[in-house]
Amino acid sequence: MIVFHDPAEVPAGFGPSVVAIGKFDGVHTGHRAVIDRARVDAATGGARVVAVTFDRNPLALLRPEVCPDNLIGVHQKLQLLAETGIDATLLLRFDRQLADLPAREFVEHVLVGALGVRTVLVGRDFRFGRGGAGDPALLAELGREFGFTVDVVDDVRAIEEGRRVSSTWIRELLTQGDVETAAKLLGRMPSVWGEVVHGLKRGRELGYPTANLSSECEGFVPADGVYAGWLIDEGSPDGLRRGIRYPAAISIGTNPTFDDVPVRQVEAYVLDETDLDLYGHRVEIQFTARIRGMVAFDGIEALVRQMADDVAQVRSALS
Repeated sequence: MIVFHDPAEVPAGFGPSVVAIGKFDGVHTGHRAVIDRARVDAATGGARVVAVTFDRNPLALLRPEVCPDNLIGVHQKLQLLAETGIDATLLLRFDRQLADLPAREFVEHVLVGALGVRTVLVGRDFRFGRGGAGDPALLAELGREFGFTVDVVDDVRAIEEGRRVSSTWIRELLTQGDVETAAKLLGRMPSVWGEVVHGLKRGRELGYPTANLSSECEGFVPADGVYAGWLIDEGSPDGLRRGIRYPAAISIGTNPTFDDVPVRQVEAYVLDETDLDLYGHRVEIQFTARIRGMVAFDGIEALVRQMADDVAQVRSALS
């Protein structure tokens, strides 16, 4: 997948293209319904499939006081979009200049001028242009003027809940620690991504050495507790991507037994590995199932016994 960070980077004659526009926070099943429709629309016309998205939630600039935490970061978003099989992503920097761009100019300069758009696909709640003045109806009107069609994709809804699949719903589930239901809405395991850093090395002292993720990691961190999941080692930034996948017992929290960790941390014990050196590596940690909540134990012996039981439950959950 080609990644453009500015319309000026798109080479002349790049189109025709079928464009799906959205925040794509999580690249969940609802987002992929839009992208899949774009791929179908492009299949018979020799057009490229392009996702147009942003480097942050627009609310981070426009209304930061109500902006929710992102489900995924930019690295994760680009990786997940690439896995959908699209041809390119235009990742726009959402700054004041873009926020103030009138809807017509966005269409004329970004969609028509840079991408040679033939069809645009959006969700029903899509808004664009200065002050959110543009909606699917205005987009269709501009399409008639500039020679492209607009396809509004219906929401994906859960049959039992009758609720629209959304980033908001997924955040609610992860806040509750319900990674299994979140995975169904995402169409993949929820995950966080970042660099392995040095911790207090207490896990090593207790016989369960852990890879501690930097507090600057990407992705929505689920509720405190112990989880079964996987650690994917992408290697160090200056080395070849390794892509090795390890089963892991994952802990999230502030270590209440010792009460000496000031901020929530994500740490993963790779099952049966005691000499694995991951410091400085970029890793993805995927959550499969929640084993238990986070509690304080009465002494180290009780903690170690529980850790052994946690590992046994993780092994069973992953088998």
